[in-house]
Amino acid sequence: MNDTSRAGGAASLDVSIASKDYHSASGRPLRALEDLRLTLPAGKAGAVVGPSGCGKTTLLRLIAGLDKDFVGTIALPEHGRLGMAFQEPRLLPWRSVSDNIRIAAPHVSEAEIAALLDELGLAEHATHFPRELSLGLARRVALARALAVKPDLLLLDEPLVSLDAALARDLREMIARLIDERRITTLIVTHDLREAIALGDKLFLLSARPAHVLATLDVPTPRRHLEKEAAEIIEARAREALAKARAEPPQSKQ
Repeated sequence: MNDTSRAGGAASLDVSIASKDYHSASGRPLRALEDLRLTLPAGKAGAVVGPSGCGKTTLLRLIAGLDKDFVGTIALPEHGRLGMAFQEPRLLPWRSVSDNIRIAAPHVSEAEIAALLDELGLAEHATHFPRELSLGLARRVALARALAVKPDLLLLDEPLVSLDAALARDLREMIARLIDERRITTLIVTHDLREAIALGDKLFLLSARPAHVLATLDVPTPRRHLEKEAAEIIEARAREALAKARAEPPQSKQ
């Protein structure tokens, strides 16, 4: 049994997942998430960090309503309008940059699309097709598409993965600026702890599968002006929590 509701007002994102199972080819159940709970206040950015394969993307898919087969409840913030950027840009190859955004947000005016493209440094690529874009530019278009729907909740799945260091830094700074300026409740999935500290107000540290939240850490804001020493202290605390969890024997559940 599950429930994903759209809360009214300036409610937080509240996630309480008792269990999420998959089934192997043999039909054997495989538990991906168990007793996973997190709360993200309205207007804040949360970063979900965990080892590869622990269920981070699964969590985003449940929150987005793309997978409804779980036991638990998910309450979305405000009116529940979602914007999501996947690990792969997933742009329509036969549509231009502008058209990819327009299809996702048909209610948005041409002036608003132009302003959004300009804000993300995409104005000169408005008529280009996905095959003409680098991965970094395609990621920006996917982000613009997610923002165009004017979301109450923005979900970003590994937004910087597979980018070189310079491109990742530029896009990370752009995302941080957009989060600060727009105050959209944002949940980011990443395997990179430093990336999480640079983007999040809160860090949700996940265990290995079946994933649950090991610890929640607060990050001082404004995030773009976080001093190196403070960031290193947060990183050390996070690594200590992860190491402690790995050292503890798993508890059997009845």
